Amino acid sequence: MPVSDKYRRVRDIQAAPPAGPSVRQAGPTPVKAAVVVLSVLVLLVSALGYFSVGRLGNDVASAGNLALGGGQGMKGRAPDGATDILLVGSDSRSDAQGNPLSDEELERLRAGVDDGEENTDTIMIIRVPNDGSSATAVSIPRDTYINDDEFGNMKINGAFASHKVARRDELLAEGEDDEKRIENLATDAGRQGLIGAVSDLTGVEVDHYAEVGLFGFVLLTDAVGGVDVCLNNDVQDEFSGADFHAGVQTLDGAEALAFVRQRHGLPRGDLDRIVRQQAFMASLVNKVLAAGTLTNPSKLSDMGTAVERSVVIDENWDIMSFATQLANLAGGNVVFNTIPVTSIDGVGDFGESIVTVDVPTVHAYMDELLGTKELPDSETDQAPTESPAAPLPGIDITVLNAGATAGLAGGVGGWLTEEGYQVAEVTNALPGIYYQSQIVVADAADPRALELAETLGGIPVTSNAGLDAGTFIVVTHDDWNGPTGDAALTPSSSTAPSPEDTVGTPGADFGEAEVAPEIDAGGDGPRCVN
Repeated sequence: MPVSDKYRRVRDIQAAPPAGPSVRQAGPTPVKAAVVVLSVLVLLVSALGYFSVGRLGNDVASAGNLALGGGQGMKGRAPDGATDILLVGSDSRSDAQGNPLSDEELERLRAGVDDGEENTDTIMIIRVPNDGSSATAVSIPRDTYINDDEFGNMKINGAFASHKVARRDELLAEGEDDEKRIENLATDAGRQGLIGAVSDLTGVEVDHYAEVGLFGFVLLTDAVGGVDVCLNNDVQDEFSGADFHAGVQTLDGAEALAFVRQRHGLPRGDLDRIVRQQAFMASLVNKVLAAGTLTNPSKLSDMGTAVERSVVIDENWDIMSFATQLANLAGGNVVFNTIPVTSIDGVGDFGESIVTVDVPTVHAYMDELLGTKELPDSETDQAPTESPAAPLPGIDITVLNAGATAGLAGGVGGWLTEEGYQVAEVTNALPGIYYQSQIVVADAADPRALELAETLGGIPVTSNAGLDAGTFIVVTHDDWNGPTGDAALTPSSSTAPSPEDTVGTPGADFGEAEVAPEIDAGGDGPRCVN
């Protein structure tokens, strides 16, 4: 049977893939490139200027009193094999030092009237394995509906403000009258509340925290001389100020902010906005790593100013050691994804529009996407061996679990790897796309696909002309009868989310919507998006 062309394109994003050719730039130290990539992921604000001119982060704002995981940013020390960073983009009208933005700066932001609340409009988990060979960013839609232990059902972007306001009220009730102390303690509570909400939703223990204000978009984009983007269609939106033509164009800072903030008039609303953010960050990473950016003193100085005014990191983060860890990171190994959702037009307790999720599905997705295996501690733990020739050279295999058996795709992917096949990714398929086990390839008559299908128990081969000739997608479902390796498989009683795992009233099945593409920071030009 023909398969839907609404599939999820994925690449190698598990811990410790083979490092691609590093992009080395002229300058005092390879730490420069690593820090800028890290900080671009910190929502478009680069610490490059700071480290390259010797400030060493002394003026970067820090957040204290946060209960975080065990990874302290030391090279190769994260106990679970990787460092997990919570990245937050705040709509605060002040800078990282707490100083209000000027009227001119606010005008450039088109931020509107300040309602007194600080919402976190961009939320990402970034995982970097101990060897620093890759960075995987997973976006969380800001309208994701969650259950907070203290405040009940809410959108996740309101967790920060809710916990901050509650702590502020407590301090005032206790008689505290030092406004600066109140603000600092309340902000710490807001950050901690958001960290807890993200951990509950994703199952990921957050090791480090990074926060960037709106003005960071503008400052860094201008610092590098603008960023290239590509749109599928003309857009015009009065709410964000987005007014762009279809095709490739270069945006300055204020235009970039409008580009990444628009969600009205887009086919998938906030999810398309997330894809825009990811495409923009990928393009920015690519540009910063390009020759010329890292050796321009003026650009370095401007990026240093962007850091000072926009970035807050947790006080225990040894950012220099972490930067050294990333010294060989290349753009093609910086990948962006989005958590699976069950609907994008759900209804909250008070009639508000929400994004609904199934928490166990999100946990499983994060487990498979990010990986949890600890990396070897030393070279003696990983003795070099001669790799056998791949049975089917020239193909990359993605294994998707579309059924109700937990761990099935992982077992199949592990077996394929042991047999010498090149497995690029193992993850969950989004609901409503695949209904039987199959291999999806560009040409169903490809002899390599037919050979692989026979090896996997005679599963059908279906075609999707949008795939590259060397990309094979192996879909596992409840009818799977092929090899599974040594995986312990746990059948689920139902593929439908249980009531206690879904908060709010779901809307239309998200499986009927277009699946978001995976985006990486490699390539020769910007990714075209809605």
